[in-house]
Amino acid sequence: MKMSMIRYMMMLLVMLAIAIPNESVAQVESTIKMCQSKMDDSYVSDGQYYTVLLNKDDVAEFYVTFYSGTIYRLVGYCGTEAGNLAFSVYDQDRNLLFTNRDFENTPSWNFKFENTMDCIIEAEIDSKDLTSGIAVMLIGFKQ
Repeated sequence: MKMSMIRYMMMLLVMLAIAIPNESVAQVESTIKMCQSKMDDSYVSDGQYYTVLLNKDDVAEFYVTFYSGTIYRLVGYCGTEAGNLAFSVYDQDRNLLFTNRDFENTPSWNFKFENTMDCIIEAEIDSKDLTSGIAVMLIGFKQ
């Protein structure tokens, strides 16, 4: 399973290398490594890297299904500094379930749903110093 994730990451990096300058590829690699460092061995990645280039006023949306009884970890970075990325999780009716803004933009959150839910994750830059950057989010579940 780890090998397929590595292959996926390499394919993503090759595609990004073709589409964007080399310094941006290095930023993606660094940001992915920061996210992975928060995903310890007790969590398995869902196999996707939720990656987007954000400008200061942009909001990215990701649609995810979370299954009942599973413990999840959501990790997000923009650049290599913790706290640059604000993310919020909403149910499908746009009721706020969690925002890391309430916790000084912590880069990770562990949670468990009692029922299977379709959710919307919104991510945006929240930094005085950062006007744009590549945001990466990972979702893992407890083994």
